[in-house]
Amino acid sequence: MLSQAAGTKGTVVNRKSKHIVIVGGGYVGLYTGLRLQRRLRRELRDGSVRVTLIDPRSYMTYQPFLPEVAAGNISPRHVVTPLRRVLPKIRILNGMVTKVHHERRTLVFQPPVGQARELDYDIIVMAAGSISRTLPIPGLADAAIGFKTIGEAIALRNRVLALLDRADSSDDPDVRRRALTFVVVGGGFAGIEVLAELQDMTSDAIKYYPTIEEKDLRWVLIEASDRILPEVGPEMGEWTAEQLRERGIELKMKTLLESCEGGLVKTSDGDEFEAATIVWTAGVKASPVVDSTDLPLDENGRIKTTTRLTVDGVEGAFAAGDIAGVPDVTQPGKYCAPNAQHAVRQAKVLADNIVAYLRGRELKEYRHRYVGSVAGLGLHRGVANVYGIKLRGFPAWFTHRTYHLLRIPTFNRKARVVMDWTLALFFRRETISLGELENPREVFRAAALSGRKR
Repeated sequence: MLSQAAGTKGTVVNRKSKHIVIVGGGYVGLYTGLRLQRRLRRELRDGSVRVTLIDPRSYMTYQPFLPEVAAGNISPRHVVTPLRRVLPKIRILNGMVTKVHHERRTLVFQPPVGQARELDYDIIVMAAGSISRTLPIPGLADAAIGFKTIGEAIALRNRVLALLDRADSSDDPDVRRRALTFVVVGGGFAGIEVLAELQDMTSDAIKYYPTIEEKDLRWVLIEASDRILPEVGPEMGEWTAEQLRERGIELKMKTLLESCEGGLVKTSDGDEFEAATIVWTAGVKASPVVDSTDLPLDENGRIKTTTRLTVDGVEGAFAAGDIAGVPDVTQPGKYCAPNAQHAVRQAKVLADNIVAYLRGRELKEYRHRYVGSVAGLGLHRGVANVYGIKLRGFPAWFTHRTYHLLRIPTFNRKARVVMDWTLALFFRRETISLGELENPREVFRAAALSGRKR
């Protein structure tokens, strides 16, 4: 094992090969891996250091572009980065980490098929990110959909467009009303952006549906607090709320979702209506893997982490991103927010600190300068607060796209996203539902069952 204490200088025990395991292939996992490939090029080549990354998926998803995927502005494959292609010097294992015994420097890896096996390591990086934070609301698990994965974005787009087909093909007013009612719970970035993008998309799509008018569509945002987009500040948040109301979107502020069994939405303000689409974006929590480790947790259920991104009081363990409670040195007493801006920046410091740890050098603190926040509100519309400069409308939308284009990893993905946007200048976006992708065997299964009866 390594003899260096976390966050201090030390020495490395003479050992043939040091094994670094990264748990999670999101922002922190990918960017940490990319930097380790560069900083440890010689060690990876001669085998004195090995790096393994474990994630259920073989790709990293650039989540800020998920709303544009749902709206059809960007192809789904263009916002995911294949891990094996960009991390050729790192061993990629697809599956779950079900247990971490850090005291013994072992973890249990469960592949999609086959028996679980135990892996040894010298250094572990906990970067498994977060999952949707849900509440025990009746019907939520069955009637709602989250918005954190590329699969959810694709499914949501297909669902919204399929419901337009359903409404246009029906004369039943109850069927039409339910199909054309869309609910988003949560007024943060994810909720506001997906709401605005989908509303913008359907406004384009209904031009091809002769029986559906704009007034037939009902869009509802349910937010527990008294404001939306707190990251852009009160003034810009209020401006955004006014813009959404002008577009016909209902904002239920200081309101809770109490039930949605069978799609029947009941809210704390006494309202009750049916909706075929309910999107849950009301916060995140650390990946469940934290409950299967012997690493210390903070009061919020995240891995307790120091300002140097080492696990507090533990040797040979690092953590960053949504799974970690990283103290914010610029605001004593507070923690870094669980967002992409922090995750990408933390990954750089984390990788450098791992290299310093291996070489017995001093580790650095994670200190950031707040850039600001940007949000897209549909085509040519946005809101931003960057370095204290407040933008709205087209300038904010352009800033939003430019910022995230620069942040999405690899030139390959940047070029493909630009190509999607360029084509959109000359051609209308597609408004086709491919919902059968979610159940591709249904038609064949029905044919096979029909054949048995003959």
